[in-house]
Amino acid sequence: MEELQGSVENIIFASSDGRFSVFRLRPDGQRGVVTVTVQMEPPLQGQQLELKGCWVEHPRFGQQFKAEHMMVAAPTSLEGIERFLASGAIDGVGPVNAKRIVAHFGGDALEIIEKAPNRLKEISGIGAKTAKKIHDSYMEKAELRQIMIWLEQHNVSGIYAGKIYAQYGSFSVEVMESNPYRLAREIDGVGFATSDAIAAGIGMQPDDPVRVSAALEFQLQRISLSGHCCVPENLLVDEVEKALGVHRDTIWEVLKQDLATGVLNQEVVGDNILVYPEYLYQAEVETAEHLLFLQKKAKPINVGNSLKLVEKWELNTGITLADRQKEAIQGVLEHGIFVLTGGPGTGKTTVIRGMIDMLEAQGMEIILGAPTGRAAKRLSEATGRKASTIHRMLEAQGGDSSEGSMFGRDIDDQLEADAIILDEVSMMDIVLMRHFLEAVPAGCHVILVGDVDQLPAVGPGSVLKDILRSGVVSSVCLTEVFRQSEASSIVMNAHAINAGRVPRFSDASDNPSADFEFIELNNPEAVEYQIVNLCRDILPKQGYSPFEDIQVLSPMHRQACGVENLNKRLQAALNPPASYKPEFVSSIRSFRLGDKVMQTKNNYDKGVFNGDIGFIEEMNESSVTARFGDDLKAVYEKAELSELQLAYCMSVHKSQGSEYPVVILPLVPGHRIMLQRNLLYTAITRAKKKVILIGTKAALNTAVANDRTRRRYTLLAERLAHSL
Repeated sequence: MEELQGSVENIIFASSDGRFSVFRLRPDGQRGVVTVTVQMEPPLQGQQLELKGCWVEHPRFGQQFKAEHMMVAAPTSLEGIERFLASGAIDGVGPVNAKRIVAHFGGDALEIIEKAPNRLKEISGIGAKTAKKIHDSYMEKAELRQIMIWLEQHNVSGIYAGKIYAQYGSFSVEVMESNPYRLAREIDGVGFATSDAIAAGIGMQPDDPVRVSAALEFQLQRISLSGHCCVPENLLVDEVEKALGVHRDTIWEVLKQDLATGVLNQEVVGDNILVYPEYLYQAEVETAEHLLFLQKKAKPINVGNSLKLVEKWELNTGITLADRQKEAIQGVLEHGIFVLTGGPGTGKTTVIRGMIDMLEAQGMEIILGAPTGRAAKRLSEATGRKASTIHRMLEAQGGDSSEGSMFGRDIDDQLEADAIILDEVSMMDIVLMRHFLEAVPAGCHVILVGDVDQLPAVGPGSVLKDILRSGVVSSVCLTEVFRQSEASSIVMNAHAINAGRVPRFSDASDNPSADFEFIELNNPEAVEYQIVNLCRDILPKQGYSPFEDIQVLSPMHRQACGVENLNKRLQAALNPPASYKPEFVSSIRSFRLGDKVMQTKNNYDKGVFNGDIGFIEEMNESSVTARFGDDLKAVYEKAELSELQLAYCMSVHKSQGSEYPVVILPLVPGHRIMLQRNLLYTAITRAKKKVILIGTKAALNTAVANDRTRRRYTLLAERLAHSL
């Protein structure tokens, strides 16, 4: 690595999550300035830095110094001290006072501020209160600098110094020296590897019980990212042994201790012992308890002959229901908890409308909801009634979803409803379901609707499948596709894929109006080119808007046909740069006026949520304005743009709960690891008018044949069935 020393001239950009910044540095002994990028919070203007890194050539901004390590020292030159004090980093000091302080104390100015702040009263305009404010603010920055230096001395990047100081303040170094693994648990962005590096730096032994306990917890968190709530203890010990290189006997001893003290939880099922992190254990136990309690407390609705009531509804609406549909509508009148499932074209929407009419006729107050904003909007449009996201229904306050305090509606302040209908429940993980159920009042009827053949929730648990697997909750699964002769190829092929059959498709060259096409191309770069060609030229000529109507999905984020690369290619093709289009460009992401974007995290202040799609309507030097839907505009400061990503292409997981007129899906051999039947099924059922698959028949056949969806380790079904 090359080394570079100098003082910070000014800050160009700092991301809101503290993970990236760009600034200009004036190297020692040079007249010019250089641009520096670093994967950490920005330094303070005027600070003296020692950097290690390498020179890189940015395609737009030219030569930059990419810093891998950054050591911070107090400025030493009079000019540097004055610039540092005048930067606004120190409360109580502006440009005028900075000049006066340096003129009076010279090179001793910072030492006076630190060790003899009363002497600041020698400066005209600085009284006792201002002197104290200057001293306190400087000492805060000094402590931050000390944390940075401490981390670098222990072979860890100072990138985390700001977050560590914000969490622990003056006790930061003490915390890191006593138990560095607290950082992995308590500070967003600090993982086990970083904590482990600090632990090694302070001399902690590899087999120290504190380290092994932290590794057990970390491995359970990793496992939960794959959807599991728990894991067999042998598998957990294997993973920790592999990660740490510590003897198994030591790991078993620490695991036994953590289970005895309640740090971790366990369940015995036959010959297996399954280990849980505490928060997922509580979520699963409480979800089962709430479901059984609500099922018991919600009494059947006394309507006499419920079948006659359903037949009267048919007569009034002119709709003829199948037997299973009638059974479902009757079911919500007779059961406190009821589950309705079914694939596309099976009439779930018709049944939901019938359920609402029946419940409203009994004078019941009904709430409708879904996990995402787009799914809630679809439910509202289908029923003609207001529907909201579950987070909004529960009056989410933000924060960690494993903490009950994140919701305004909870067991102490429950929802006001006689019946609640939730759609797209396959997307709900165990933690969200637990928070929802504890906000449901006793006696309220709950109707859960979904499609169990879609991809499971991104988070831990298989809630909908487990409820059905338990056999203790009344349910109806709709399987009949109505008016098959009129059904689209999309619906018929969705059911074919679900049954393990290769879909039937048309050749676009023979029938441009076909609603299900397969374009066979063997080269990923050719697939990439064809996707761009379809979005920019072919489909717009057929009347489809490339921004509003067409959605490209991908099984993976990486590779030529992955989300990231396709977004770049489609942005360049559909919204190319122009002199009248402002841009925001960084080494991480690039946005342009008119871009299609997606919100990537829930933002309750702006009223936009994870997965919401919008368009950039305004850009200036300090902010970006995006329109979401017809009536919501959200303004993002530059530091908040990490919440957005381009949305010309998105992952199949992100598309759940949505519908688009046209869906394009690449299927290439490089995606093999992700090619599964439920992913293909989920992708094509997002389309209303047209599906276009592009790639190899081998990849398509792999996706259809691969029904080996990994069983998630959960015990919700067993808890509901009282078999534990």
